[in-house]
Amino acid sequence: MNKQHFDLIVIGSGPAGQKAAIQAASQNMSVALIERDKGLGGSCVYRGTVPSKTLRENALRVNNMRLNAQLAQFKLREDTELETLIDRLNTVLTKHDTYMRKQIARTHVELIHGRAKFISNTQLEITRIQQDTLTLTANHIIIASGSHPRTPENIPIDHENLLDSDSILSMMYIPKSLTVLGGGVIASEYATIFQALGTKVTMIDKYPSPLGFLDDDLTAKFTDEFDRMGGTWLGESNITRCEWNGIDAVEVELSCGKIVKSEKLLCAAGRIANVDNLCIENAGLSLSERGIIEVDHNLKTKIDNIYAAGDVIGPPSLASASMEQGRRASCNALGLNCSLASTVIPSGIYSIPELSSVGLSETQARKEFDHIIIGKADFDEIARGQISDVTNGLLKIVVNAHDKKVLGVMIVGEGATELIHIGQMAIINHANVDMFVETTFNFPTFAEAYRVAALDVIHQLA
Repeated sequence: MNKQHFDLIVIGSGPAGQKAAIQAASQNMSVALIERDKGLGGSCVYRGTVPSKTLRENALRVNNMRLNAQLAQFKLREDTELETLIDRLNTVLTKHDTYMRKQIARTHVELIHGRAKFISNTQLEITRIQQDTLTLTANHIIIASGSHPRTPENIPIDHENLLDSDSILSMMYIPKSLTVLGGGVIASEYATIFQALGTKVTMIDKYPSPLGFLDDDLTAKFTDEFDRMGGTWLGESNITRCEWNGIDAVEVELSCGKIVKSEKLLCAAGRIANVDNLCIENAGLSLSERGIIEVDHNLKTKIDNIYAAGDVIGPPSLASASMEQGRRASCNALGLNCSLASTVIPSGIYSIPELSSVGLSETQARKEFDHIIIGKADFDEIARGQISDVTNGLLKIVVNAHDKKVLGVMIVGEGATELIHIGQMAIINHANVDMFVETTFNFPTFAEAYRVAALDVIHQLA
């Protein structure tokens, strides 16, 4: 490597970093992309989104075969290795890495594998394995180094019996029982995935219900299904002790005196910015009380030439949002034309069942507007729901009663993360709820639920 100065240096090759680097390079800027791991893609590809969703697909197959036992006798062996249920992962990862490297090479981004450390706000030291240390300078730097699991002080994670969301998939075998600490997105996803695989799952959290940022009727559908499949939810519970007993179980003691035992434990207590060893203080930066790098609406930090994007800046912490943040950070840093950021970003929770939302929830809309109408469609009223035996689902539309504009859509049920994009397009285009009534949907489909929910709204307005 000959070049030592760049227009832009991007730290991290996850969804945000990759898009940031490619955006700048496509404008003929000189760009270096720093990645400490051997592969490209960050935690999203190797420890998060891709592996967990691959496991989820197989968990759904296992659960469906178990539910249809009258058609085919099926039972997982007790010694089933977890690795066999992520059978396509290596193929997926290899193809993804190959694709990313080709894209980076095609756009002439300088890829450097090594650990970055700030010397100043314009200077980085890169330590490469078995190679000399590099000192690079840049006009602008984007921090897209992702996040890592937050571990409470009273949870002694050992990555063997007490695991975090990065190490949960390193287990050799499917556990017979699993305690999940937390009630957020990651906790809910893994709890239901392992439950579908036949694991006895107990979720414990200090809040009264899981996924508390969603409306109550959606979380009720989720907890109903969780209970129906044999799961146990222990809300409003505080932990006083958590440890491996040295013999056969992880023991969690609650303040009420109850002791929960399980073969394994997953701590899913959120994530914090991954800036270990980056020495961001040398650039004049620090983490906030929430453990993230704070940025303004342009994704600029308090240091004018340093931007940040992705999980490192906190919620929504979605791969889709991170990609757009990375692209926008690059445009803003280099003074490129950049349209206003869309605030209509769908969220997807890949639990079983799926949940997804876009726009305002019912709770948010009631605070912002004086008169709203809620339209609902239960999946047991939809022909496709009966055919597919997916009846415990719900699609909800939030509408402004004064002008009939769609304000938000929330869905719980299989296929929710795909269905939500119809609602997203309606909100972006300021559509009237009548659009769903006047649109012909394929029959039978879950998309038909939009028409049923819209008719519910119109009947209330009549």
